[in-house]
Order: sequence, then structure tokens, then C-alpha cells
Amino acid sequence: MSNEWEIKSRSEKCSASGREFRDGEFFYTLLFHEKDGFRRADLCEEAWRERNDNIQPFSFWRSKFEPPPPPEPEALKKETAEDLLRSYMQEPDAQHGSARFLLAVMLERKRLLKQVDVQTTDSGRTLIYEHAKTGEVFLIPDPALRLEQLAAVQSELAALLKA
Repeated sequence: MSNEWEIKSRSEKCSASGREFRDGEFFYTLLFHEKDGFRRADLCEEAWRERNDNIQPFSFWRSKFEPPPPPEPEALKKETAEDLLRSYMQEPDAQHGSARFLLAVMLERKRLLKQVDVQTTDSGRTLIYEHAKTGEVFLIPDPALRLEQLAAVQSELAALLKA
């Protein structure tokens, strides 16, 4: 099941034409739910207009292309909320689902993630986030937390992030 949530990062070129995106150019991201999981396609505006309207994506949104920054040198640091979310994304859905949700909300408030869509299926709501810098997509199932559960999850996260 964890493979279903692994979605490639934003492309630097159009999936249809192969043309590289220019800095500041608008493009469309389409997510398709397929048998093996989700497939991402990034299309320039021209390819968006010429696509087959009969093939409907699971979700789509429009973004402005910004080239990725050069990689920063690795420094020894304690685990961040983003690192913790990435590690939890590799685990089965039921495990750490509430923590994943709260981490995504924390990162959204810090403007590292932006929510681009919400999809409701038979299995519940799924929040779709895009990483502001890398364009990676994170699919976060909504655990429908109740208020009395919130404190315990927050305490767990606080302990993990201070460790």
C-alpha cells in the first residue's frame, strides 16, 4: 500500500512535449489514480489545452514553475517535522496516520507545504499537498481526529521532534 502514495517530484519539463519549463512559466500538474498507484504528469499550458478531455485525472492544479534551488550542504541536525513526515510516508496508512496529518498541517503553516486539493472517496478524505520548493506531492489521508485525541498526538510529535 505504501507504493500507492509514492509520487514522483515535479518535473522540470512538460510530460507531453518534453520542453523544459522556463522560470515563472505556469504549468498544470495532473494526478491519475491507476492500478499500481498514482501517476503524475506536468503539462505546459499548450499541452494542457491540447489534452484529451475524456481522460479525467484524480486531481489537477495550476502552478508557477520555479527552478529548484541548489542543494544545501548537509549539516548535522536533529530530525525536523519534514524529515519525520517523509519517514512516516513510507509506513502503512494505519500507522502514524494522525501524526502524518498534524505534521502536514504544521508544514502548511510554515509554508513548506501547500494544500492543492481535497478528494473524497469511499475510504475517506485525502488531502493533497505540494512541497513549495521541490514540487513533491504528499497524499495525506484525513484521520478525522476528535478534539480529545489531539493532545496525545501533539505530545507524541513534540517528543519526537525534541529527541
